[in-house]
Amino acid sequence: MMGSKCILSVEETIFPMAEIFTISRGSRTETRVVTVSLERDGLVGRGESVPYGRYDETVEGVIADIRSMSDTMASGMTRQALQDLLPAGAARNALDCALWDLESKQSGKRVFELAGLAPPVAVQTAFTLSLATPETMRSKAQLNAHRPLLKVKLGGEGDLARLEAVRQGAPNSAIIVDANEGWTPDIYAALAPELLRLGVRMVEQPLPAGQDEALLHMQRPLPVCADESCHDRSSLPELAGKYDMINIKLDKTGGLTEALALKREAAKLGFGIMVGCMVASSLAMAPAVLVAQGADIVDLDGPLLLGEDRSNPLSYDALGVHPSNLELWG
Repeated sequence: MMGSKCILSVEETIFPMAEIFTISRGSRTETRVVTVSLERDGLVGRGESVPYGRYDETVEGVIADIRSMSDTMASGMTRQALQDLLPAGAARNALDCALWDLESKQSGKRVFELAGLAPPVAVQTAFTLSLATPETMRSKAQLNAHRPLLKVKLGGEGDLARLEAVRQGAPNSAIIVDANEGWTPDIYAALAPELLRLGVRMVEQPLPAGQDEALLHMQRPLPVCADESCHDRSSLPELAGKYDMINIKLDKTGGLTEALALKREAAKLGFGIMVGCMVASSLAMAPAVLVAQGADIVDLDGPLLLGEDRSNPLSYDALGVHPSNLELWG
């Protein structure tokens, strides 16, 4: 990137949740994201990331990491150089996606063109039901029974009752489940036949990352997807024989650049592809929609879980989530 200096700005943005959102690790009423802007010659590229405590990230720490790149960014830093200057994670994600957006505006080309991808189309996305009592989850399932794919958060005592309730509430929806590392090998072995009986199509991260060796020696009657166990391409060798799919999230890969590379490499190795997200706004989802093209499972419902979103948000309808407009990103 040549010419005038690139000015980096970073700030915290808080979005309220539409309702309390609960997984096995806790509940939240808002989501705190980091917003990056890169300005050069009057053009602004933006990116968004979600620091995640599970990976020892904080909003303050991620902002500090991003600000540490101000001088390097001002002198002209490419996306390729960024991959070596910051590790995979939320800080690199926000910068990487902002660089893609800025390059798009400078070149007059959409990001998919710059990346050598086909024009993106709408992709069907899962809708997440957060962890609650069976009665509450049945009610939520009934309200969303028109959706073709529901993602059910599990990971605690009474999971079978919760899943039974969801199936009763949404008898025709496809279901995937996410244990968020909340099960033991014995719990998974006991639940697997019940998951099949209830028509569950995939189970995500049943065992804790780093404690998933048991999957090597267990029958997997339905596909098992690595989430917390898979971050970037360096994760793949440890996943062989344990998992059938991987969940690609830009906050784990450290941006769109590595996400696309991870998708290609994982597909070559025979893994199924899921593209997921943290709870975030349309600005965070926009680059992920490009990765989601042709994926086996897409879970990009973050904005649907918020009480408010960015200006010029992504469009969600019966076809799924649509690619971003120029005013939002890319």
